Amino acid sequence: MTKRTGDGWDLLDPDVYDLLAARGGTGNMAENLDQIREYLETLPYPESLPEMASVEWVEIDGPDGDRLPLQIVRPTDERGGPAIVYFHSGGMVMGSAKSSYPVAAHLAHGSGATVINVDYRLAPDHPVPAQAEDGYAALCWVAANADELGIDPARIATCGDSAGGTLAAAVPQLSRDRGGPAVFAQVIAYGGCDFDLGAESVREFANAPGLDFVNVTSLKRLAGSAEAHESPYVVPMLARDLSGLPQAIVVTGEVDPIRDWSERYAARLREARVQVTLTRYPGLHHGFLMRVDDLARARLAMAEIGALLRAKFAHPLPW
Repeated sequence: MTKRTGDGWDLLDPDVYDLLAARGGTGNMAENLDQIREYLETLPYPESLPEMASVEWVEIDGPDGDRLPLQIVRPTDERGGPAIVYFHSGGMVMGSAKSSYPVAAHLAHGSGATVINVDYRLAPDHPVPAQAEDGYAALCWVAANADELGIDPARIATCGDSAGGTLAAAVPQLSRDRGGPAVFAQVIAYGGCDFDLGAESVREFANAPGLDFVNVTSLKRLAGSAEAHESPYVVPMLARDLSGLPQAIVVTGEVDPIRDWSERYAARLREARVQVTLTRYPGLHHGFLMRVDDLARARLAMAEIGALLRAKFAHPLPW
């Protein structure tokens, strides 16, 4: 087989290259949404997932009268520990708490925190910013029910990858602006925090494996109207003021067209005097945290995210 070059293929780690070459292209995901949704929901979990102390489902009141399912993933039965409100990937239009359980389990294992995996509503049936509103409702419920959940209300973080990374950034903004619960930290993994189609990474990796320009734009259109995307709760970079937001862990992959969007957001957080740790992982593509069981550097990334969170949870600032 002829080895692929260009469009970022020659930059990929060997195991990433083999994985993506075997998988083939995704086509226009917006045109095949039903099939991709079904594929994600029927994927078997990896056999090597870390064992959890318990996994349970609850339903809470959503912001528009709907019921909002939450998957509660506990790595330990000990009470009083930290918690992470986690938002799955999928462009706001696909994926679920069920399909993203492997990421939640690895996150719980690495950080030692109880993970509340939010099964937020999906566009196009529920256009943006419905997902951010669901995320805020979940955060408020977790904070209000901290004693029943056995978690520390002063150490609740948000975390998400891809579209979930956008929500992990948007929900702290919502909570700050509405006087809601304080968010301890935010973990933004290659999120859609901006929508600048002229960004260097968008131009360089317009035909990248894993995610390309066609899918970046078509999924954005499917998620909601142009007017809706003028809200900072949909595109966090649009916020005029980023001060007063929680400390941030931002991770990106080198071969990702939207890489620069999260990195630019990290730079703006720094300018607003928010503590930020930014790591760009060479050789990785968009969505790498979903393949922790297959990719060496993705395992490293998840381990480093978990270790950073453990350090932050163990040493909360006294102010």
